[in-house]
Amino acid sequence: MFHFLFYLPHADQLAVLRLFKYLTFRSGGAVLTALFVAFWMGPALIRWLKVKQGKGQPIRADGPQRHVVEKQGTPTMGGLLILLPVVIATLLWADLSNAYVWIVLMVTLAYGALGFADDYLKVTKRSSDGISGRLRLLVEFGIAFLATGLIMVVEDKSLAGILVVPFFKSVMLPLGVLFVVFGGCVIAGAANAVNFTDGLDGLAIMPVMIAAGAFVLIAYLVGNEKFANYLQLDYIRDAGELAVFLAALIGAGLGFLWYNAPPAMVFMGDTGSLPLGGALGAVAVAVKHEIVLAIVGGLFVLETISVVVQVISFKLTGKRVFRMAPIHHHFEQLGWREPTIVIRFWIIAVVLALVGLSTLKLR
Repeated sequence: MFHFLFYLPHADQLAVLRLFKYLTFRSGGAVLTALFVAFWMGPALIRWLKVKQGKGQPIRADGPQRHVVEKQGTPTMGGLLILLPVVIATLLWADLSNAYVWIVLMVTLAYGALGFADDYLKVTKRSSDGISGRLRLLVEFGIAFLATGLIMVVEDKSLAGILVVPFFKSVMLPLGVLFVVFGGCVIAGAANAVNFTDGLDGLAIMPVMIAAGAFVLIAYLVGNEKFANYLQLDYIRDAGELAVFLAALIGAGLGFLWYNAPPAMVFMGDTGSLPLGGALGAVAVAVKHEIVLAIVGGLFVLETISVVVQVISFKLTGKRVFRMAPIHHHFEQLGWREPTIVIRFWIIAVVLALVGLSTLKLR
């Protein structure tokens, strides 16, 4: 909005307004705006959630027993404390004529609505079961397929339906229409991977911010023709504007972490985890770095694999590979303290983000 209000009509009259042209300036503004909005609305939102939810988020009976004692009564749906600042900051600082911004916002809000409905059912039914698994997956993939299709319409025809393979200069797999399936799986898979990771105070939000930070740089580089050519990346016209959205996500995440730091005053719930993962997946598809997302977000991949392995092993052999899945609960059962698990997982997320970013030069 500021781009239209200040830069386009008045830049020639007042030189300082040319700042609104630059992605770096507007991304910085988005971070601070989202952070301020999260700080401002946090206390009131948490009080409102406590009043409406009463006993707070239902705690899994089959989860770690200490959670029943320590986390009982903590409200959920704290994802609203992320979604609202992200949307407000993006609408204020992004170029609203950019189709990529609207597509990613659509994914974020649609997954947020789905997560909110799931959390609402859990709270009202006083059960850890919300929307049925089949219906939830159907909606998730429907949104993801639609978003991927829209991205293919928006992007240059030379890149539509193409899977870019990192590490190589010109290895591109022409998937054609099948790219809708691939991109949809990336978006829905990322949403569920973050959802699996959200199990301890502060565990999910920091790796999300780390991954978002990595993709701020990626989006900026692939959206800049000079930098893209220098690094031998595929130039994606207008994709750089997604840096503003991701910056807003980082600012909102910092604000949420203020209230989610151990002991958490609020949980993000599916209201937060699904849209955060979906947003990262949608950005990765838009900037043609889906495989890099699997590296940068390797912690989320690890959490998902631990669940898949546990389920398959138990169904086939009746035995469990881990003491409890996702894997962060396994370490809890081994006696690790919650802050130890969280901080060590943050460190792993930073390392994986650096490895993912290194692929930008491995061509």
